[in-house]
Amino acid sequence: MTVRPVLVLVLMMLTACGTTTRWDHRSDQHIVRRGETLYSIAFRYGKKADDLARWNRLGDGTLIHPGQVLRLTPPSGSVARPAPRPLPEIPSVPPPDWRWPTNGRINVEFGGSPGPGTGVLIDGRGGQAVYAAAPGTVVYAGSGLIGYGQLIILKHNDTYLSAYGYNASLLVREGQTIRRGQQIATMGEGPERKPRLHFEIRRNGSPVNPRQYLPPR
Repeated sequence: MTVRPVLVLVLMMLTACGTTTRWDHRSDQHIVRRGETLYSIAFRYGKKADDLARWNRLGDGTLIHPGQVLRLTPPSGSVARPAPRPLPEIPSVPPPDWRWPTNGRINVEFGGSPGPGTGVLIDGRGGQAVYAAAPGTVVYAGSGLIGYGQLIILKHNDTYLSAYGYNASLLVREGQTIRRGQQIATMGEGPERKPRLHFEIRRNGSPVNPRQYLPPR
């Protein structure tokens, strides 16, 4: 006699889980989850955090909260009055002076698998030092992005970011200023349970091949 009400309750719980565990309900918007920052959301979708802040009128972008809906595309320009003259595009900032983020050879190239394909996988030993590839500021340090493990994102200037994934431990915090070559993490296990560092460079929000910027060995 109690089977039917229990079955209904289970179905309701499954339905609720299905709606709350989705990352986004539409391709042009994202619902903020606990532990996310504007930079982690921008990183996930290949956008610039400054653009997301502007499109959503967030000011400096620090005041976001779980459940908030963020648009991922520019607002439509359907305005009745004449549009103002567009400002000239700001030129890209030159890249910083990069160094290798850890010792070891590249095992998986840019665009390859396993891994997200947005950077390179560098082989190493569990617990070995991971260094900042260039000076910058920590804009994300956590494990909220699926597929990257414990992740650090550094902002180097208005054009370039670098990211360091699959760490065993994080030695820096968000907002901290980092110098080139400073240890920021220890290497953990990546795909196939092997000690690896996921390293990537992003230019204006888009992943680029780190080999274009890293010095030859």
